[in-house]
Amino acid sequence: MRPIFTIHAGEFLVGEYIEKNFPELNVWIPTKDTGIDLLVTNKKNSSKSVSIQVKMSRDYKPEHATNDFSRKLLAGGWLNLAHDKIEKSPADFWVFILVSHERKMKSQFIIIPPSVLLKRLVGIHGKSKRYNFYPWVLDSGTTLQGRGLSKKDKKDLATGSYSLGDRDLSQYLGNWSPLEEIRIP
Repeated sequence: MRPIFTIHAGEFLVGEYIEKNFPELNVWIPTKDTGIDLLVTNKKNSSKSVSIQVKMSRDYKPEHATNDFSRKLLAGGWLNLAHDKIEKSPADFWVFILVSHERKMKSQFIIIPPSVLLKRLVGIHGKSKRYNFYPWVLDSGTTLQGRGLSKKDKKDLATGSYSLGDRDLSQYLGNWSPLEEIRIP
C-alpha cells in the first residue's frame, strides 16, 4: 500500500473541486496505482461510480500577450501522453487540469473519455507511441489540442476562421456531466 501522503497536486485539486461542487458524492483515493487516481461514488456508495485518471499541467501561456492569439489564450498546458497508456486506461474519464500561474484565473478542467481522447489524437497526428498534448483554452471557451498549429492557424483561430475538427475539445471543458449521472435522485 502506498502512503496516502503521495497524492499529487492535480489529484488533490480535482478531488477538492468535486467535494466542493458535488457535496452529495464521495471521492476515494486508491491505495495503489492501477491507472485510476480517484473513484467517485454517491453517498450511498451504490454500484454507480466514476473512475478518473488525473493529469495536471501548469499554465504555459505567454506572460505578455504579443499577438491576437496570445491575447485570447486563457490557459495553455503541455503534457506528454503515451498511446498505450491511453488505449489501456481502465479509467472512465481523464481529467486534465490546467493551473494558472496567475492565481487570478480559476483552474480549467477538461473531462474526456480516454477512448475519445485517443481517437482525436490519432486523427490529428496519426498513430504514434507518444503525443505532445497542448490543451489550450481560449477566452471564448473554445478548447483544443494546440500541438502542430502554425502561426497562420493561430491567427485564423483568433479571428474565428479556423475549423478545429478533431482538435475541438470544447464540449469537454468543465463538463462534469458524468458525475451528474451517479447522483441519487
